[in-house]
Amino acid sequence: MQNVKIYTTGTCPYCLQAKQLLKQRGVSVLDEIRVDQIAGERQKMTEITGRRTVPQIFIGDTHVGGCDDLMALDARGGLLPLLNALEPRPALP
Repeated sequence: MQNVKIYTTGTCPYCLQAKQLLKQRGVSVLDEIRVDQIAGERQKMTEITGRRTVPQIFIGDTHVGGCDDLMALDARGGLLPLLNALEPRPALP
């Protein structure tokens, strides 16, 4: 399963909803970055995504977007294949 990174805050209902959906789809470990607790993380998130709102979700190297984007991806059947995609392996010398 791909690594999942999610930028969140402690009071965001959309963050909770996104984490719940990911858990329902088999994600047991999240790399959760709390932008309300770690100085400078919201700025880093904004530079990477171009967005200031949370959650911002990455599956592997793919920026999925926010909660609505995650739900839409799941509704069209794209979430599980993305979660279960094989991670690229480094080329052998």
